[in-house]
Amino acid sequence: MSAFAPWQQRVYDQAVAAQASGRLAHGLLFCGPAQLGKRAVAERLAQRLLCQQPGTDGEPCGSCRSCHLLAAGTHPDYQFVSFIPNKEGTRLRTEIVIEQIRQISEKLSLTPQYGGAQVVIIDPAEAVNHAACNALLKTLEEPVPGRYLWLLSAHPARLPATIRSRCQRYEFRLPQAAESLTWLKQQGHSEAAAREGLEAARGHPGLAHEWLGNDGLALRREVASDMAKLARGDVGAVETAQRWVGDENAGLRLRHAADLALSDAAGLTGPERTRSLAAWFDQANRTRDLLRTTVRADLAVTELLLAWRALHGRRAEGGSR
Repeated sequence: MSAFAPWQQRVYDQAVAAQASGRLAHGLLFCGPAQLGKRAVAERLAQRLLCQQPGTDGEPCGSCRSCHLLAAGTHPDYQFVSFIPNKEGTRLRTEIVIEQIRQISEKLSLTPQYGGAQVVIIDPAEAVNHAACNALLKTLEEPVPGRYLWLLSAHPARLPATIRSRCQRYEFRLPQAAESLTWLKQQGHSEAAAREGLEAARGHPGLAHEWLGNDGLALRREVASDMAKLARGDVGAVETAQRWVGDENAGLRLRHAADLALSDAAGLTGPERTRSLAAWFDQANRTRDLLRTTVRADLAVTELLLAWRALHGRRAEGGSR
């Protein structure tokens, strides 16, 4: 089994201590920023509960039938719930729907096939829609011994308070910079690269690791260059927008753009300019959300980039809008 990062280990140890003392709740809420390893911790905890031959320390053996089934994704007493295809089968839904929650309730009402526990993990929990939340609340309100329903969320505030209040909360927090830097170097990154990645990711080691491994920082530099050229009027908003949405990295480009604007705002002292950059930051994040809908991506991004040009006092160009 792979070793946990220190911030993952801390949360796992808390949950294990609760289990050892008989205080592990039926409903758990693992929350905190995305890409800090919430799912890995929840899955290891599930394996701990379902293992048939745990070690003296209670850790899963990794070799019993239950552990093998979990590794293969076919354990009958474990279920992972996330987005499913739409009715046409053309793309994934953007919500977790009531039919999925009803299936969970049915599953948790059955006797575990291996006689131990049953575990259901929902990720991302904030995607459970309103109708499904009511069904989820009912399941959380009627716990059965040995049945566990765990929610993973990077945005727990989007969950109804009634659901949050019925879950034992385990929070993942961004670690201190020194700890993140040490971990990134252990993943094989040079100190210079690790520092650059951490700064770009605003102290988030998981994001920094992903970007350093997938050339994400090169993409960030490209976005910074484009934004500077737009501000000077050296490139057009329409052509830049078409390039930004021309591959699968459109959402990441907008994330970088928003972060770069925030960095600009942090270095300013004039309140009006700071407010303008903060408003553009919000607009960039809203545009990123729009990319997940049926909106014309190039038009939405063109509007955003025209606003960036206007913010820098240049004559906004026309174009296809």
